[in-house]
Amino acid sequence: MATAIATPETIAVPTETKATPLNMTPSAIAKVREIMATQDPIPAGLRVGVVGGGCSGFQYSMAFENQSGMMDKVFTYDGLQVFIDSTSLMYLNNCIVDYVETFEAAGFKFENPNVKSTCGCGSSFSV
Repeated sequence: MATAIATPETIAVPTETKATPLNMTPSAIAKVREIMATQDPIPAGLRVGVVGGGCSGFQYSMAFENQSGMMDKVFTYDGLQVFIDSTSLMYLNNCIVDYVETFEAAGFKFENPNVKSTCGCGSSFSV
């Protein structure tokens, strides 16, 4: 009579992917990295936020930072650290940041499903 040998089973552990409130396209990430590489010293990451101002009430802000703040959430996009303060996080939920180049202009474009209206120049919004 053969004896059964117990072998450990391979258990598939689902990898949890943390949903990020802000989505950055590969072209946006590449452009941020390109600009960061020209800075001296090279910043630790990019701050993305929403600030009061503009003709519609709010506008987007992007700036390089050497470290995150105490109240920041830190997200990593293909190795790029992005810092978002807790207030801005509410306004950036499901927002997509893209970098677009055309014959007329080049720049970062925010596609935000939370926006109710924008101003004529497109640089500010209201929710």
